[in-house]
Amino acid sequence: MSTENEGNEGTAVPAAPSVPPVPAAAPAGMPASTEGAGADRAPHTNGATRTIEPAAAAVEEPGHSPQPGPDTAPLPGPVPAAAPTGAQPQGADWPTPPPALPSYGGGFHGGGSHGSGDSGGGPVWGAPAQVSEPPRKRSGGLVAAVLVAALVAGGVGGGIGYWAAEHNDDGIDSTTVSAADTPKDFKREPGTVAAVAAKALPSVVTIEAKAGGAGVGESSETEGGTGTGFVYDKEGHILTNNHVVASAADGGTLSATFSNGKKYDAEVIGRAQGYDVAVLKLKDAPSGLNPLALGDSEQVAVGDSTIAIGAPFGLSNTVTTGIISAKNRPVASGDGSSGKNSYMSALQTDASINPGNSGGPLLDARGAVIGINSAIQSAGSGLGQTQAGSIGLGFAIPINQAKNVAVQLIKTGKPVYPVIGATVDMSGKDSGAKIATQSTGGTPPVSPNGPAAKAGLKAGDVITQFNGKPVESGPTLISEIWNHKPGDKVTLTYERDGKEHTAEVVLGKRTGDS
Repeated sequence: MSTENEGNEGTAVPAAPSVPPVPAAAPAGMPASTEGAGADRAPHTNGATRTIEPAAAAVEEPGHSPQPGPDTAPLPGPVPAAAPTGAQPQGADWPTPPPALPSYGGGFHGGGSHGSGDSGGGPVWGAPAQVSEPPRKRSGGLVAAVLVAALVAGGVGGGIGYWAAEHNDDGIDSTTVSAADTPKDFKREPGTVAAVAAKALPSVVTIEAKAGGAGVGESSETEGGTGTGFVYDKEGHILTNNHVVASAADGGTLSATFSNGKKYDAEVIGRAQGYDVAVLKLKDAPSGLNPLALGDSEQVAVGDSTIAIGAPFGLSNTVTTGIISAKNRPVASGDGSSGKNSYMSALQTDASINPGNSGGPLLDARGAVIGINSAIQSAGSGLGQTQAGSIGLGFAIPINQAKNVAVQLIKTGKPVYPVIGATVDMSGKDSGAKIATQSTGGTPPVSPNGPAAKAGLKAGDVITQFNGKPVESGPTLISEIWNHKPGDKVTLTYERDGKEHTAEVVLGKRTGDS
């Protein structure tokens, strides 16, 4: 706030008298006054340079009052008409001057384009009235200028803001200005995780399995668990893991709950313990089911994006993301109760998978199913479905394999396994997959007239490659075999007595879990 006029409130200024007519020329012989010459260039009495502004009094430094001096005293004698101050000479030819203006206690610094001075006795007759101003600080003018600029800028901004609000609020009284290009509806582009999940979630179910009582006629349910599945076809078949439904397969109950909360009873159509795949059928399946599209797991590449959907620890409709971190990973997993293992040449992903995700779909970036989430590697425990949490090592059954199993289970209710007709040592003590040297449970190491026997393999041979891929152990060999169908021809590389050999084997068939 400017303080330059502070203290002047209530100071009355008398009106200036009327100025009499001015003759066209002064009487001859009158000397011209030099009183105002150079006045604008005269320094201020306290050394400060004057700032000359039209019709404004001079600005004084604080503590200094203008004092009359020799340079400001009026010259004696009449003043010619051309004098810059407008003063008139007194004489017989001139009218009587009006009463003098009251004295304001000192000389004045001139305003306008020419300055004039006066003594303390009052102003020269005819001079314009001038009002003295109290001293002010030089910095006050700067503060006032800044404030005026701020107010002007604020006024402009406020005006624009009000105009914009009035023209963008559709008549609503508001001072908030919103961006004109803000979209009314937020739409997610196809291919984003949100878009893929939104399309897939209605086709994913949370499975609740409860085991029946042990006694005859008992209906109490003592065991159970939660897993995930997804719609396989429009007839109401649900694809999931065997270990999710194993506890309820004999005398228990199963239910499937969709993402909209609707719950349906279900029954087991078939299950394959070796593949860890099972097929359920919804009882009173609703119309309008949308099966998830199935991709091609053979075309998956390391680094591809993945999306996992499931119910980790019972939290239904959970979506996690990651990538394919490895392919053809040999995995042997158990259900923790039967002591029997499942084998898969798995897709490895770092998408967060936990207990309850089992049986759920692993999707690619398009939303197509490329695997069934089945097992995790947990710190401090082996592979399997334990209650440990994810450490970023999840494994999924390739969908190409799972599809072949599902077709067979829907058709016959029993799984079909491709075999080579030989018993493999699963201890993993040697590099490669070693054919057993002794019979196991009455079964010879190499089945007579089986695929391996026909190809010339013998007990003790060590299989090192399967179709050119390295074989590191017995589970690796089984995982590779179960990626094929009975009747497929494969090439085996094996070692015998330190020498390497190759053989072509036509895969045989085994029906059901033994």
